[in-house]
Amino acid sequence: MVRIGQGWDIHRLVPGRPLRLGGIELPYERGLLGHSDGDVVLHAIGDALLGGMAAGDIGQHFPDTDERYRGIDSAVLLGEIVQRAARSGWQIGNVDVTVLAEQPRLAPHAAAIRQRIAALLGIEADCVGLKAKTMEGLGVIGAGEAIAALAVAVLDRRRAGAPASARQPSARTRSRPRSR
Repeated sequence: MVRIGQGWDIHRLVPGRPLRLGGIELPYERGLLGHSDGDVVLHAIGDALLGGMAAGDIGQHFPDTDERYRGIDSAVLLGEIVQRAARSGWQIGNVDVTVLAEQPRLAPHAAAIRQRIAALLGIEADCVGLKAKTMEGLGVIGAGEAIAALAVAVLDRRRAGAPASARQPSARTRSRPRSR
């Protein structure tokens, strides 16, 4: 069984906080405001994984009303989601992330971010897509007041003990009449 999940997050940029994106700290004069560290990249990936599992969203699992999560490293939250996926029999195939930000430029940090995400998810770096886009000066992101991220994740669940080649046929395949 293969499922796709999507996630999205946005946080306001404020002075006095470190900027964390994709599990690494970037040099910048402002950081993302949030109950946790505000890492929109890891939050979007977490939501994509939870969506693929049909398990709600990050706010349901780690509510901003719970003081245990105040200032927490989002890598810890993503780690808990990855463990939940594994306990439920899901394997992460790949993730693809788009970061929407005017500043800072992410290109110099892209390889490090991809490596960190891959390590957190237990997949190879070539299974992590990362793109950075500006908003061409439009809206709160374009004005440099916020950063957002969108993510898509592919999850695969195999029957217990079955090799990949022995996956269950899809409903479409089972219902097709045989050709003669």
